[in-house]
Amino acid sequence: MNPNLGQFRLTAIGATLRMVQIFAGLPPADLEEIAGFAVLKSLERDAYLFREGEPPEGFYVVQRGAINVHRVSPSGKEQVIAIFRAGASFAEVALVSAGGYPADARAVEDSTVILIPKAPFVALLGRRTDLGLRMLAAMSAHLRVLVNLVEDMTLKDVETRLINWILKRCPAGSTGPVDIELDSTKRVLAAELSTSSETLSRTFARLRDEDLLEVKGSTLAVPNPDALRERFRHLLGES
Repeated sequence: MNPNLGQFRLTAIGATLRMVQIFAGLPPADLEEIAGFAVLKSLERDAYLFREGEPPEGFYVVQRGAINVHRVSPSGKEQVIAIFRAGASFAEVALVSAGGYPADARAVEDSTVILIPKAPFVALLGRRTDLGLRMLAAMSAHLRVLVNLVEDMTLKDVETRLINWILKRCPAGSTGPVDIELDSTKRVLAAELSTSSETLSRTFARLRDEDLLEVKGSTLAVPNPDALRERFRHLLGES
């Protein structure tokens, strides 16, 4: 490999790792060591990174794009667990589980991920116990995502799930107009809400026609958060 290309690769991986909660604040020498044994993987849209039950190679960090982690029911229905975007880590359970990956992972758009292989990283954990605490924190954050998912699964229709998603991103107690920047494509958001892009577009249009939401490119404008909260309560049968 061209030495300059090799150094560029290490620098790019290191820059991504610094964005990740697990690695934030690590000394440069540790980041360089991790970058040295990390593996870059590129995925085209809809390509699978791994499937449920496959032997785990390690855990992953998203460098660009978005990864849909999901389970498939016996009837073939896909349940999205989470969408991981640039700077997020996932599949850390691979470090402590003797079994295979507990879910499928698929690229929602053209993506690049960083594989942190299990063996060398576990060896590093033996020397850096503080990293173990960081891993626990990351897995606790993923557990909170699962708890929220269980809560959201009670929201049966797309409109209710979308409004719930929007309200979670409105500042608490906000009454004036709120702008929410989408950090990914509408296709990714549709996957996160377990629906199709077409159904999501129709739901956006319905909320827009009722003056509850405006869609301006990658910005969702909520003119009256209280009105949207009232619509949400109505959909839940609380008003």
